[in-house]
Amino acid sequence: MSDKQTPPAQHQDQQPGSEKRMHPQPEFISEHYRAADKLDGKVAVVTGADSGIGRAVAVHFAREGARVALLYLNEEEDARKTEEEIRKAGGEVLCFAGDVGDPGFCRQVVDTLTGKWGRIDVLVNNAGEQHPQEKLEDISDEQWQRTFHTNIFGMFLLTKAALPHIPEGGSIINTTSITAYKGNPQLIDYSATKGAIVSFTRSLAMNLSSRGIRVNAVAPGPIWTPLIPSTFSAEQVSEFGGNTPMGRPGQPAELAPTYVYLACQDSSYVSGQVLHVNGGTVVNG
Repeated sequence: MSDKQTPPAQHQDQQPGSEKRMHPQPEFISEHYRAADKLDGKVAVVTGADSGIGRAVAVHFAREGARVALLYLNEEEDARKTEEEIRKAGGEVLCFAGDVGDPGFCRQVVDTLTGKWGRIDVLVNNAGEQHPQEKLEDISDEQWQRTFHTNIFGMFLLTKAALPHIPEGGSIINTTSITAYKGNPQLIDYSATKGAIVSFTRSLAMNLSSRGIRVNAVAPGPIWTPLIPSTFSAEQVSEFGGNTPMGRPGQPAELAPTYVYLACQDSSYVSGQVLHVNGGTVVNG
């Protein structure tokens, strides 16, 4: 986006969207990033890991030495690309396609990866969906339930399944959003789930403190991922991120190091917190 601060107009008709079809392609690793074995020997689970934020986090974790389990809904082509990038980085990877809102799928994932790798050191709850509507009355009961099903029920179900296998020193990182703090007139149900994630994060951090497990969250602002062209109109995409103080959307590569920090021992005295990566918007949260 060097010539233009915001993306060119584009739209995709199906969520979660395809990263391959985006132009320009999101940046999932920066040439300036220097890995330092911060997660050497750790086992990490990342949901929504086929593309976007999840891909960037998974690749950064692999570069830091972690073995990574990728969870995604159905975007096989994007997931294969993420898997390929992890293997190029010398990492071990397991891939699981399914719905995190399904408790059976969550148990299957945990049973399989702990059977192979023995434990879970880092859990990143990142999967999410959003569907804009102009009015509250336009949000169907089905849409409301589906958004909560994926964004917060899935987070609860996977965390519950994984917890018995997270040892002292483990880290749980939840993806919330700037919308939890600012709201969004077209994303009422989505914003509500992201607010729930903030409270879930804070309460779980207090609950797990005695077990030596830290729980934090990241609140992205406008980040250039497949969710954007698959959610908004071409015109809205062409203006995406332009209202931030930096005047542009962020790249997944600019967000992923925050997850590395929260996953490793650099953040050993940080729990119950939300880190804001949003292009300079002050939300006082």
